[in-house]
Amino acid sequence: MKNTFWLLAAFLVISVNLSAQGIAGKWKTIDDETGKPKSHILLYESNNMLFGKVETLLSDASTSKCDKCSGERKNQPIVGMIIVENMELKDGYYQSGKILDPKKGKWYNCKMWLKEGDSNTLVVRGAVGPFYRTQYWQRIQ
Repeated sequence: MKNTFWLLAAFLVISVNLSAQGIAGKWKTIDDETGKPKSHILLYESNNMLFGKVETLLSDASTSKCDKCSGERKNQPIVGMIIVENMELKDGYYQSGKILDPKKGKWYNCKMWLKEGDSNTLVVRGAVGPFYRTQYWQRIQ
């Protein structure tokens, strides 16, 4: 019983630290295919969920409009666009939301967490079924 209590307490501390230290703030995205920075994303919380919008496109961004998007995002400027939606903190990482790749105009299921031992690196994983792509975003101080 005592060990279960301490294990649960440790888990709660880790979860609270993730939430308190948080991933809210500005992040520089790094293209997983080219390794070059492409944008700055502002991650923010609203109604206990995490969202993200594009604040800046960097010189290595390949497009400034979401020409491959559908619906209301079709041909809209990428700057100011919400590309991370409805992420919930569960089991120590953000999940159950989705992320948009404006270059491809596609939405992916998403999971995010801080890299172990490095609170300035965010692991961002987009997936369709069992297939996924991982990017490592850098915190902007």
